[in-house]
Amino acid sequence: MTAPLRLMAVHAHPDDESSKGAATMARYVREGVEVLVCTLTGGERGSVLNPKMDRPEIVANIAEVRRAEMDRAREILGVQQRFMGFIDSGLPENEDEELPEGCFALQKLEDASRPLVAAVREFRPHVIITYDDDGGYPHPDHIMTNRVSVEAFEAAGDPDRYPGTGDPWQPLKLYYQMGFTKERFEALHEAMTERGLGSPYADWISRWEDRPAKWPVTTRVPCGEYFDIRDEALKAHATQVDPDSWWFVCPRELQQEIWPTEDYHLARSLVDTELPEDDLFVGIHAEDVSPACH
Repeated sequence: MTAPLRLMAVHAHPDDESSKGAATMARYVREGVEVLVCTLTGGERGSVLNPKMDRPEIVANIAEVRRAEMDRAREILGVQQRFMGFIDSGLPENEDEELPEGCFALQKLEDASRPLVAAVREFRPHVIITYDDDGGYPHPDHIMTNRVSVEAFEAAGDPDRYPGTGDPWQPLKLYYQMGFTKERFEALHEAMTERGLGSPYADWISRWEDRPAKWPVTTRVPCGEYFDIRDEALKAHATQVDPDSWWFVCPRELQQEIWPTEDYHLARSLVDTELPEDDLFVGIHAEDVSPACH
């Protein structure tokens, strides 16, 4: 390749990048790939989920605290990172609860997509990873993140769309993250049970009984040796992740043995590839790789 490959990961809130695809990014960074995380909101309406951090001074300054956590996670992963400037929508307690005025999920699609289109045209990624059209789980910001990611993928290469956001650039592949699958949790649950370890995954598995997989896994990226970096990045988001929680119950060595990949669905591709894949950059050749503008 005449220039580095470039990967963009699009996420709704700070901490999402560390719980979804973090080991993949850590691997690619250490292999010389340029990686940019685009965080669409600041997580301002997120709750403090770690009891050890649930203190008045933390709650009162949650936006600043979460930015500092994101900066630490960025350093651990070795990625670049930018906030796109939108306000967290919060997670409604029920379907009848109205979202707050001005939040990310209520933006017009063009307005919500414009900063990401500009970022794509500046960074010039070859591959974009994001959530599926259900958001991975039905948080309004996650669903909107899928919409703007698809819009940016399809629009950034068109010179007639989003004028004033830089020279056109067409990404070549778009992936949905498939990290939270029934298949994965069943495999880890079975392995922990066989070894006499208490498994935290039974409840997770039960939630999939009436929810068939919408998007098949097409791509499994081997990255088990980077799970330690993933875990440290996740712990950097101390307001969101309790280090004594179920996230870390399954021994890392067992995860590396049973499920040493992070998994994706190839949603769009403008290059020829053969499924299944073991690399997000399969099908991208030297002639597709040119220097970034930044």
